Amino acid sequence: MIEFKNVCKKYENGTEALKDVSLKIDDGEFVFIVGASGAGKSTLMKLILGEERPTSGTVVVNGYDLGSIKHRKLPQYRRSLGVVFQDFRLIPGMTVYENVAFALRVIGVSNRDIRRRVPYILGLVGLSGKAKDYPEHLSGGEQQRVALGRALVNNPALLIADEPTGNIDPELSYEIVDLLSEINRCGTTIVMVTHEHELVSQFNKRVITIDHGNLVADDSDWRSQ
Repeated sequence: MIEFKNVCKKYENGTEALKDVSLKIDDGEFVFIVGASGAGKSTLMKLILGEERPTSGTVVVNGYDLGSIKHRKLPQYRRSLGVVFQDFRLIPGMTVYENVAFALRVIGVSNRDIRRRVPYILGLVGLSGKAKDYPEHLSGGEQQRVALGRALVNNPALLIADEPTGNIDPELSYEIVDLLSEINRCGTTIVMVTHEHELVSQFNKRVITIDHGNLVADDSDWRSQ
């Protein structure tokens, strides 16, 4: 669950990135966050990830108050999240299998559990036949699937996808959102940030629109607008 209550974020240079934003995303939802460049989407994500703190108001995610959370508690909090970025952030010297397994190794998961979990996740994202390949030999869409698999391997309750279709071909964007929808149907909460209105219009999901730091629309069906 994500809840923003009267959240403002003002940077030291005077920029008001978010202005009195209140919203609630329940467990199991699929929500698009849309808005133009500079609208405040990135700040919203940084607050959810605990990379920034609100200037005022409260941000609570998965039971953690991110305005007052102690720095030493942040790694524990972030393990409850899966995050997919626009630029994939794969490790070039590791195979597909190793890139996904790495997310488990850093939190001390046993080799036996890694051997059980990683093949399942690769199957889920359609990469079972690519386990031994390196990122440089994959298409952009396949690299994004690896990044998605790595975000899912720890079985997070909440998956944040920050412009996950920004660096792949338009036709592959629909495949990625279809895959996210399938993951959502299995119970994972999905929050996807995007500026691609045409893509959003193809899916019957809740859409939250940010403009100049303000939440200007919150609609359960983009196509009805």
